[in-house]
Amino acid sequence: MTQFTENKDTPAGLAFALTSYVLWGGLPIYMKWLAHVPAAEVVAHRVLWSVPVAGLILLALRRTGDLIEALRTPRTLIMAAVTAVLVSVNWSIYVWAIAADRTLDAALGYYINPLFSVAMGAVILRERLSRSQMLAIALAVAGVVVLAIEAGSVPWVALGLTFSWGLYAFFKKMLPIGPNQGFMLEVLILAVPALGYVAYLAAQGHSHFSDSPMNTALLMGCGVITAIPLIIYANGAKLLRLSTIGILQYIAPTLIFLVAVFLFDEEFDHARQIAFPMIWLALVIYSTSMLSQMRRVPKVT
Repeated sequence: MTQFTENKDTPAGLAFALTSYVLWGGLPIYMKWLAHVPAAEVVAHRVLWSVPVAGLILLALRRTGDLIEALRTPRTLIMAAVTAVLVSVNWSIYVWAIAADRTLDAALGYYINPLFSVAMGAVILRERLSRSQMLAIALAVAGVVVLAIEAGSVPWVALGLTFSWGLYAFFKKMLPIGPNQGFMLEVLILAVPALGYVAYLAAQGHSHFSDSPMNTALLMGCGVITAIPLIIYANGAKLLRLSTIGILQYIAPTLIFLVAVFLFDEEFDHARQIAFPMIWLALVIYSTSMLSQMRRVPKVT
């Protein structure tokens, strides 16, 4: 029998969500320790070491039945393959950005993502946008244009992260299994090419995994820092209202922004001084509009 979660905030849900967003916000620090390792190799290890972590959690939660059924369903496997490709693209861009001192661009990408999701809903699902939402999207686009004009090129890191994560979240909702089982299915699919790539690097003598005990530990730890925040978030999201999640999601890019400026000493140049406030204003307008709409929805008694 299907159980429906009551639409209200709970202390446990808030604790889960805050923990996951803080972990994501501090992830650049961990990734910076691996800046000497090529992004493709880091992503391969993120995939491989996520498998045992996610597997143990599913066993502990006794949620393996849905996973086994999904592995027997071609349609589910195809859908999971799509989300797996999108999340691997997102991870690759993110890891490369941190190593290349483009952490501010990563923060920008995750700031823009909620607005991209709204725009995608209007284009794909024909959802109607309010004036406030249209203004917020216009401000975000204008901010990206400012960066593009100043740099003389498209800010592909920010847009790549925005598009890959936005599309991942969109298709993820279509997976007919729970988020924990879905994540396990994705990393199982990705584990095949990841294992092949890691084996190839080892055979060619280019692997960083056995270079030093530190490299070995950091690459193995990629499984924990990848799987744990995702699973914590998935469980917290069930115990919070959508509006609360909408506001809390800005914690991670804000922490990434602070890490980039104050720990990594990345330049907050003139273009960013214009573009980032435009994006922040867009998010304030979007969040205010979202909260107003939530309040107007009549309560079901």
